[in-house]
Amino acid sequence: MPAVRALLLIACAALALFVGSSAVARQSTSRPDDFAAARAAMVAEQIQARGVESPRVLEAMRAVPRHRFVPATLQHLAYADRPLPIGHGQTISQPYIVAYMTEALQVEPTHRVLEIGTGSGYQAAVLARLARAVYTIEIVPELARRAAATLEESGYANVDVRAGDGYAGWPEHAPFDRIMVTAAPEDIPQPLIDQLATDGRMVIPVGSGEQWMTIVEKTPTGVLRRRTIPVRFVPFTRER
Repeated sequence: MPAVRALLLIACAALALFVGSSAVARQSTSRPDDFAAARAAMVAEQIQARGVESPRVLEAMRAVPRHRFVPATLQHLAYADRPLPIGHGQTISQPYIVAYMTEALQVEPTHRVLEIGTGSGYQAAVLARLARAVYTIEIVPELARRAAATLEESGYANVDVRAGDGYAGWPEHAPFDRIMVTAAPEDIPQPLIDQLATDGRMVIPVGSGEQWMTIVEKTPTGVLRRRTIPVRFVPFTRER
């Protein structure tokens, strides 16, 4: 399957450590932001009020224009406290869940992050404001193309989008400091565990009927798994 890639900005070596959160995502200033107040209210009422505390995560959620990542007919609902359909049986997650998973991932500015399940590209945009580089895989080619275009148009230059089966991860760029999965498998794919760096962390919903958000930590002596909150995600699908 052909790869669909967002443009990746290569910074000079002297700025390599600056790339992280500050070299991320410079959004276009040519258009007024009519949703800034709605976005601020979303963060205060839906995210901070439910216990998300990380200043970097809160700032990313205030900054990323969620309305650009939903269908035009649903933009009036972009900052509502709910998931929204984006086509092909997929959804953009509820804002709180995006923030919760992002905080649980504990992303640092030097990290390289793998995301499985690009969807609309919104979660990748949030991660891009926090990490050095984001590699994201989407199994639906049309969604991958659309997400890559939206991310590029919005100025997120440190995101690489690929259309394909996320079960196998992205071995060419492994190991990853952090991995986020935005669809629920019945069991954690072993290739993703293999591609997680030592001292790395993965956040993934797991289960078929009953799903639990699961935090996976890879230590020098083994892999630790911890369930946190019950969730409801679309199933993790694979190429046939």
